[in-house]
Amino acid sequence: MTPATEITIVTGERYRVGGSPKDVERVVLGAARGSIMQFAWFVDAETGADLAVNPESVAVLRAADS
Repeated sequence: MTPATEITIVTGERYRVGGSPKDVERVVLGAARGSIMQFAWFVDAETGADLAVNPESVAVLRAADS
């Protein structure tokens, strides 16, 4: 089974993306260190759609339940 992580942003919205929390953290931190307004890109674990997150809006990362 592929690991998934739940991203909670400052508005309280939650997104489930593919990858372990540590992998997702790396992507968020990389985007935060990138150019202005660089998004962190993920794949939605439920729909398979691309999902872009503003790294400054991420409040919580946690492993998603199976």
